[in-house]
Amino acid sequence: MQTYRSDVLVVGGGIAGITTALELLGSGKSVVLLDRDVQAAFGGLARESFGGMFFVDTPEQRRLGMRDSVDLALRDWCSFAEFGPDDHWPKAWAHTYVNRCTPDVYHWLRQHGIGFFPVVNWVERGEFRPGNSLPRFHLVWGTGKRLAEQLMAALQNHANAGKLTLRFGHRVEQLLLENARVCGAQGVLEDSGIPFEARADQVVVATGGINGSMEMVRQHWHADWHQPPETILNGSHRFADGTLHHAVAAAGGHLTHLDKMWNYAAGVHHPRPRKPDHGLSLVPSRSALWLNWRGERMGPQPLVSGFDTRRLVTDICAQDKAYSWQVLNHRIALKELAISGAEFNPSVRDRKLLGFLRDVLLGNRWLVNDMLTNCPDFVTAQSLPELVEKMNTLQGDNAVQLQTVTDAVTHYDETIARGRTYMNDEQLRRLAELRQYRGDKVRLCKFQPINDAKALPLIAIREFIISRKSLGGIQTDLHSRVLSAANQPIPGLFAVGEAAGFGGGGVHGLRALEGTFLGGCILSARIAAQAISQTV
Repeated sequence: MQTYRSDVLVVGGGIAGITTALELLGSGKSVVLLDRDVQAAFGGLARESFGGMFFVDTPEQRRLGMRDSVDLALRDWCSFAEFGPDDHWPKAWAHTYVNRCTPDVYHWLRQHGIGFFPVVNWVERGEFRPGNSLPRFHLVWGTGKRLAEQLMAALQNHANAGKLTLRFGHRVEQLLLENARVCGAQGVLEDSGIPFEARADQVVVATGGINGSMEMVRQHWHADWHQPPETILNGSHRFADGTLHHAVAAAGGHLTHLDKMWNYAAGVHHPRPRKPDHGLSLVPSRSALWLNWRGERMGPQPLVSGFDTRRLVTDICAQDKAYSWQVLNHRIALKELAISGAEFNPSVRDRKLLGFLRDVLLGNRWLVNDMLTNCPDFVTAQSLPELVEKMNTLQGDNAVQLQTVTDAVTHYDETIARGRTYMNDEQLRRLAELRQYRGDKVRLCKFQPINDAKALPLIAIREFIISRKSLGGIQTDLHSRVLSAANQPIPGLFAVGEAAGFGGGGVHGLRALEGTFLGGCILSARIAAQAISQTV
């Protein structure tokens, strides 16, 4: 059996695990970091992410004329979270994150050579409940790939790098206990099944959430969303399967709010899948018409992204069949079609400013062409009858009715034709509101009709619910120590990042203000490392 010994064992090589190990090296601790994936995937899901981060009162905000504050951000956070009366630790972590995200995450990242795009994005503005009062979504210039690579480089080039042992392909399956204290972990090598054992004074779980396991996603499906859809795409990490959640529970740790998830409404099949049910999360085109499985316009409140992601999922899951369609045209797609993540944003990922400006000004032609050619969920046509026929052929039924789609498109287009003064349509009002902020205006069409001969071909996109992030998880206190059901720390055991619901077992409550995931990984990891370093 392969054995390891260190001051601290960190399980998981995503941003939370990397940050924990980096901070521990700074305090002189010896660290063994075990990751289940291959070395080429070091950095986890963060490496594939878009790299948006929630901060409060930053230089970027101030340069844009915003005056944000901790009080305002906390009010917005709690509004969106809808915390329950028993959510002591999630509330405490929310206060901690909002107060510390800028000094302890933003400035810390800047010290590691990570910069941010100058225009702050405004997402989760709120719909029936207030959300972000101001733009707070700071995009890493270089996406999550740059974030991961900079922190990985800092880890591997650290003055105390000799005290770090990195091992990949190690699947941790259970925790070791002696005298009611966690003292290590056991598992097997992913490829060979050969067992290993790692012993340490402290163990940090940084293995992500449960949303990479469709079985666990379905098992913990939130009651608001009725029954789980027949098709759920996987937008999470393939090893975010809850294995360490079960191990922590077996060691006495408390799991909470596992039904709180941050899933997305506009998932499509990856044209080049790397795992079962591999999905991509579209940034839904706001000028497109969002239709249900029968081709009826979703409502009475039209579905428009950027206000309340959870509401989009809720409304689609309330339908008889929980998938949907977006109908648009080529002009809208060029201006507005986007996909979340580093893979499909190469100009930002590779920090090529001219390429980014080209895509913004001239349209994402390469992305539109790739999706139209290679993604099975996109169909195109020169007329509505042809489009509806292809939609039904794709789905293998006759659920979409031509007259239903024609009525929805005609009503929308005629409303636009009446002019701005008479645009009595909630989606168009939303578009007018969004265009008031330049960060949105540059990526939005100006009241573009759907059935426009000058904007053909027509495009229909079949969209599924896509699993992404866990908002619940292992309950922790404000030192990232794992708590028992009796609210007592489990000696020797810590949890950070998504494994801990990004802190406290559910810091976001019911909804997230976006950009709080990567930041939550970093802050909870730094807090855990500080607590361990102070332990005698």
